[in-house]
Amino acid sequence: FEDFFARHGHQVSEDTRLFFFIMNLGVSSLVVFVFASNFITSAVRERAKADRLLLNILPPKTAQILKSRPGVIAEEYDNASVLFADIVNFTRYSSSVRPDQLVTKLNEIFFRFDELTSRHGLEKIKTIGDAYMVVGGVPEPKANHTQAIADLALDMLSTIKGIKKKSGESFSLRIGIHTGPVVAGVIGKNKFAYDLWGDTVNVASRMESTGTENTIQVSGAIYRALRDKYQFSDRATVDIKGKGLMDTYRLLAPV
Repeated sequence: FEDFFARHGHQVSEDTRLFFFIMNLGVSSLVVFVFASNFITSAVRERAKADRLLLNILPPKTAQILKSRPGVIAEEYDNASVLFADIVNFTRYSSSVRPDQLVTKLNEIFFRFDELTSRHGLEKIKTIGDAYMVVGGVPEPKANHTQAIADLALDMLSTIKGIKKKSGESFSLRIGIHTGPVVAGVIGKNKFAYDLWGDTVNVASRMESTGTENTIQVSGAIYRALRDKYQFSDRATVDIKGKGLMDTYRLLAPV
């Protein structure tokens, strides 16, 4: 067809040819730009969504490390405060309601605890059934983490009492706190989560499990750190599994 068009084609000016060349180039570029822009926007949006989900699972500092260096993450902290809280009578409540009611009520309680934890600048570690675990001073340093976790414990007791009064359910909390060195990090390959390990975690858990409802049982280390700022009950000696007899106190209120 080249010879045919050469014999029958119309002569066009250089300006016309330049105009169509620019138009072809411009339209092609516009199409490529639109598709590329849409792809990039979608990719950025999905990446932001993935980052938000990751930050709901891991602390920001740990999430950044994990994205740049996958694998085991373990960091040692010389001083951290650990809190365990357990909802008393929740097992009995779970046997008397539908599963959706159970989950809704548990979500209501933990949602309030999440708000309190964020307000006090602490890090929620996980929930285990109807138990709730928080740490202060990890992974970001916090000078007053022991005081902050004591304030959180008092607020949690106040919150559960408010929920109990509103719903009429016989909910109460048993809370335990200890402070000391911990190891924090991420292990495993699938469904990984940020967690804590060490004797401090074990003692904090025992402070909770050997306590009584509507009380905050703390170790001697917590008492010594906060005795000038908070009121405590008289010392009691408790047999702690794996530790033997330990001095414990009940945190009552700020001075």
